[in-house]
Amino acid sequence: MATDLVVVARTLVQAGKGILAVDETPGTIGKRFEAMGIPSTAQTRSAYRELLVTARGLQEMISGVILQDETFRQTTSSGLLFPQALAQTGMLPGIKVDTGAKPMANAPGEKVTEGLDGLRERIDEYVALGARFAKWRAVIAIGNGIPTRACIATNAHALARYAALCQEGGLVPIVEPEVLVDGDHTIETCFAVTVTTWRAVFAALAEQGVALDAMVLKPNMILPGKQHSAQASVDNVAHSTVQGLRQTVPAAVPGIAFLSGGQSPQLATRHLHAISALGPQPWELTFSYGRALQDEALSAWKGEAPNVGHAQAALLQRTRGVAAARSGADNRAVEAAPAHHSQRLSRALV
Repeated sequence: MATDLVVVARTLVQAGKGILAVDETPGTIGKRFEAMGIPSTAQTRSAYRELLVTARGLQEMISGVILQDETFRQTTSSGLLFPQALAQTGMLPGIKVDTGAKPMANAPGEKVTEGLDGLRERIDEYVALGARFAKWRAVIAIGNGIPTRACIATNAHALARYAALCQEGGLVPIVEPEVLVDGDHTIETCFAVTVTTWRAVFAALAEQGVALDAMVLKPNMILPGKQHSAQASVDNVAHSTVQGLRQTVPAAVPGIAFLSGGQSPQLATRHLHAISALGPQPWELTFSYGRALQDEALSAWKGEAPNVGHAQAALLQRTRGVAAARSGADNRAVEAAPAHHSQRLSRALV
C-alpha cells in the first residue's frame, strides 16, 4: 500500500499536468450560480461539474480532480459515478474530507478546520467508491495580533492527523495550509507567517508519522494582502515563494501544487510561470486551481445546455495556458496578465 501511495502522489504531480479543484460546497457554488442567475440545485451542480470533467482532452493537462461529497456520489449522464468517469479518462478521483473552517474558541478572527470525527470510516467509504487521494484545507488569517501560535499549532496538528488517517486508509493526502490574502499586510509579513506555518505543519506531520513521499503540499503563493497599497511584481512573488519553500519543505515531498488563492486566472498563470522559470527545485512545482481554471468556463456556460461546448473550450484554453506555465514554457505560450499583484484579484478565495 505504501508503494502504491508513492506512485499516486508522483502521478498527481507528474510533469506537464496539474490538479483541478471542483470541491466547492453546495453553499459556495450556489453563491456563484446566484450571481449569474443560475438556479443552484443538485441537478445543475452536477451538470456543471460534468461539463468540466468531461471536456475532451482535459486528461492531457489534468492528473487528478478534487470533488466534494455531493458530486462524488452523483452519476454523470452516461450513468457512471463521477469517480468512475474520471478513472475511465485517466484522471485520479480525489475527495475533500474536511467539514470546513469554524471559529476557533477564544481566538477572535481565527478559525480551525473540523472533520476529524469519523474520518477513518469516511475514508474507507470513499476508497470503496474509487477515491485515490484526499484534501484538507486549513486557513490562517493575517491581521491585528493574528495569527496566534495557538491557531497555527492547532491547524497544523489537524492537518497532520488527517494526513496520517488518509495514508492508513489508502489515500494520498493533499495538505493545504492556506495563508489568506485578505488584509493590508506586506509581502514580507506574508513570508514570515507562511514560513512559520509551513514549519509547524511539517513538524506536526513528523510527529504523526506521515510518509512525506506519499503526500502533496498545496500551499499559497507568497503575496502581499490584497488591500495593501504597495504592489508586488510577478518576479518578487516568485522569488519570495520559492525562497520560503526551500527554507521549509523537505526534499522527500514529491510535489507542491499551488492554490490560486483569489488571484485572477491570468495572474495565477503568470505567477506560476515565473516560479517555474526559476529553474529545477527539489520537488515538482505544479498547480491545484479551482476558480482560476473554472471562472471563464462558468461565465461561458451561464447554466444553459447549448453553451456547454463554449464552456468546455474556455476551460481547456485556460488549463492549457496554466499547464504551459507550470512547464516553464516560453512566454509566448503563456497568456499575458497584469504585472502587479494588486490588479484583478477575485473577491473570493479558492
